[in-house]
Amino acid sequence: MGTLIDPMFCPTETGLGVIGGKWKGMILWCICRKTMRFNELHRMIPSISQRMLTKQLRELEESGIIEREVYAQVPPKVEYSLSSHGQKLKPILDQLEDWSREYLEQRQQD
Repeated sequence: MGTLIDPMFCPTETGLGVIGGKWKGMILWCICRKTMRFNELHRMIPSISQRMLTKQLRELEESGIIEREVYAQVPPKVEYSLSSHGQKLKPILDQLEDWSREYLEQRQQD
């Protein structure tokens, strides 16, 4: 007999739950392009508070999407980059960006 699947379970919702929200998409868009320090990210997304940026980065790190590397120096240096698991998201995020550009162009024409 086949495995029963919970009709309320949707893998897409799981993925969107991990990377969704107001700020995670923008954070990932930045980090997908290059390894970044906290202040660089904050400059790229000036409308996010430092507290919220910290919270979102921690959630992405806990989810295994990004890595936080701390360098033992004074002043402390911390860099954020995609983890190996996060690297698998890059083509998906690139496709989502392409889709979004097409969508916005189409909406402007309507």
